[in-house]
Amino acid sequence: MKARAKEHYRNAAGEIIPSVTTVLNELNKPALVKWANKLGLQGVDSDRYKDELADIGTLTHYFIMCHLQEEVPNVSEYSPVQVDAAKACYKKYVDWELRNPVRPLLVEEALVSEKYQFGGRPDLFALCSGLFLLGDFKTNAKGIFPEMVYQVAAYRVLLIEQGYRVTRAVILRIGRDDPEGCEERILTPAELDSGFEIFARCLDIYNIKRGNKPLCTALIS
Repeated sequence: MKARAKEHYRNAAGEIIPSVTTVLNELNKPALVKWANKLGLQGVDSDRYKDELADIGTLTHYFIMCHLQEEVPNVSEYSPVQVDAAKACYKKYVDWELRNPVRPLLVEEALVSEKYQFGGRPDLFALCSGLFLLGDFKTNAKGIFPEMVYQVAAYRVLLIEQGYRVTRAVILRIGRDDPEGCEERILTPAELDSGFEIFARCLDIYNIKRGNKPLCTALIS
């Protein structure tokens, strides 16, 4: 299961609306530029390298999703090297879950905000130790970056609009080269509120660029 084709979300009127990740592409990501430049200086094709890492990340995510939905993964599209790398990352997730048992309620469920006009698929919404947990899984090599917080903040708004209660939000970074396992960051309500304000402004920029009326700034002010 390679990465799914670019997904289109539609509102109740049948109109195409942007995804969370599309909206956040309005942000400048200086860490990515620095990373690509470093590879270039080493004579490495950053696009090919990025594609290889993306495949491993996609497969890791797929293993986790199959586990949560009790499905058998199909890895026929991947090389043995990619499968082994993804399995090593997946094991780190399993170790985390043993310490944090979850009962999945939604796994990669497509959700749409009619209020703010965007869509997205939160990785996981589950019961965990009596809390309603929103979980987002990352497989990048280094760090939890601010745009990841904005992404989770947008997912929380999607869930709340559908009537779900979110009492904990966590970013779980499953580093490919990190022998110590997962990096867990629990987001505070203040981080999630400010994160959504930033996301909302990105959504307004996205809409203005396309000649659409900005909605978010007025709605959250």
